[in-house]
Amino acid sequence: MPTKNVAILMFDDVEVLDFAGPFEVFSVASELSKGERPFAVSTVAEHPGAVNARNGLSVNPDCTISDCPPPDILIVPGGQGTRKLIDNSAVINWIKDCSQTAELVLSVCTGSLLLAKAGLLENLAATTHHRALELLRELAPNTTVVENQRFVDNGKIITSGGIAAGIDMSLHVVGRLLGTAQAAQTAEHMEYKIGN
Repeated sequence: MPTKNVAILMFDDVEVLDFAGPFEVFSVASELSKGERPFAVSTVAEHPGAVNARNGLSVNPDCTISDCPPPDILIVPGGQGTRKLIDNSAVINWIKDCSQTAELVLSVCTGSLLLAKAGLLENLAATTHHRALELLRELAPNTTVVENQRFVDNGKIITSGGIAAGIDMSLHVVGRLLGTAQAAQTAEHMEYKIGN
């Protein structure tokens, strides 16, 4: 499998585990692969410079939405910062544009709100953080909002519930692309029990 570009959107007040969990899964899966690395993971922000994640963690994204390589897998995390991004047309349009060519578009937690705003959840099933289910229903009235499920796989669009559920979703994607043995090996290396 040729190396896939995995782009993780970063923004102020992004939830740390929302981006760090998937970052770890795809990076570890690449490290453990024999031969060519299956994933090249990068972090992407609207503007250059540091992003202040939740609880004051400062992160330096690799690139910006204007110069990032086209993602094969786009990951949109959540956190309080999604509320401001809902009205940020540059970021919403970038998500929409990436979705045209990406193989997979994933959201973690309230990242699904941004997918909804970009029109990517129309007539699909989706989930989000349990405290944002009503907001997702408002933003995406034609979407079947699923409760009490770690993630919802629509094929190209996959959404996950709150925070740690992004790890389950990412392991699921590794399993889809590289096989369940590779996903199990990645989880074992991370000492993470799938579904817990």
